[in-house]
Amino acid sequence: MWKSSLDGKRLLFHLAGINNQNFIMRDEETGTWWQQVTGCGIRGPLAGRCLASIDWDEVTFALWKQEHPETQVLKPAPEFKDDYATADWEKEIAEYPTVTPGAAGDPLKPRDLIVGIVAGGAATAYPFDRIAAASPIADGVGGTPILILLHPDGRSLRCFDRRLDGEALELFLEPGSDPPRLLDGRTGSRWDFSGQAASGPLAGRRLARLPCLKDFWFDWKTYHPDTSVFTPGDEAAD
Repeated sequence: MWKSSLDGKRLLFHLAGINNQNFIMRDEETGTWWQQVTGCGIRGPLAGRCLASIDWDEVTFALWKQEHPETQVLKPAPEFKDDYATADWEKEIAEYPTVTPGAAGDPLKPRDLIVGIVAGGAATAYPFDRIAAASPIADGVGGTPILILLHPDGRSLRCFDRRLDGEALELFLEPGSDPPRLLDGRTGSRWDFSGQAASGPLAGRRLARLPCLKDFWFDWKTYHPDTSVFTPGDEAAD
């Protein structure tokens, strides 16, 4: 998700095409083409410029509504109902062949789902099935101690910087907690799924959120060619 302004000027975007099954947007003001996954201009007067990222969340509506009970929902426009994607759109797209060539010894299949994190100039891909089997995952990316936490609903996921006051916390899942609660080994404080300490000596403190992208392997590696792939047991030391 990107800010729609650059240098204080708002840009209006429209879908211009698809590259590597990734949207290409075109702004009306300059005619520049922008890559969806990077937020950067790839052709036109603003080529090489990048839009600023803004925080986003990829969670179920049930969880979002629980955390934001006063939320409003954008209703579909009836006059454009025929233009909306069908309910099984993702299944249809998954049947298309990928255009990114597979490399010899590639550790993942093209359409394996990963969660990608970029920090400190480094990128790491975390296979989603490994996250599901071992959440939460504490690791390090580019010198940043990170935590990936998957909700018991199996779909909602958030990533955090584990540092607080410059010190990396050791966080453990409280068995049987739903929604998930984390205990930190240093103070015994309990942390909720939003990254806030709900009880204990650190009550009220909050971990910084880290942008993390749920993506297909073929797409992630195209835009992060030097990415590493997480393997359980290879967690980086704090």
